[in-house]
Amino acid sequence: MNPLIDDFSAIANMPPWLLAIIITWTLFWKGLSLWKASQRKSSTWFIILLVVNTVGILEILYYFLFSEMKLSDKKDGKENIKKSTKNPARKNLKNQKSFLDSK
Repeated sequence: MNPLIDDFSAIANMPPWLLAIIITWTLFWKGLSLWKASQRKSSTWFIILLVVNTVGILEILYYFLFSEMKLSDKKDGKENIKKSTKNPARKNLKNQKSFLDSK
């Protein structure tokens, strides 16, 4: 007999409550990890998480481990530090004020 059909028959023989728990577990972690990947604008991870089914294992690893990693840009052996622009409107206002005070 075909081994693929044997695998599906094993799933059919599972108790329905166990199957419901596995499906709920998988959907919860898949949804959470897909949401985080979309918020981080990580299309590669989004596609991987959408296609690969690992009963929540890859999703949990992404959510707690891989999404927290930040790759630093390196230039000439030194880290490229991005300038913080928390409130560009405030900086622009200071520039305008100094311009008006100079007149």
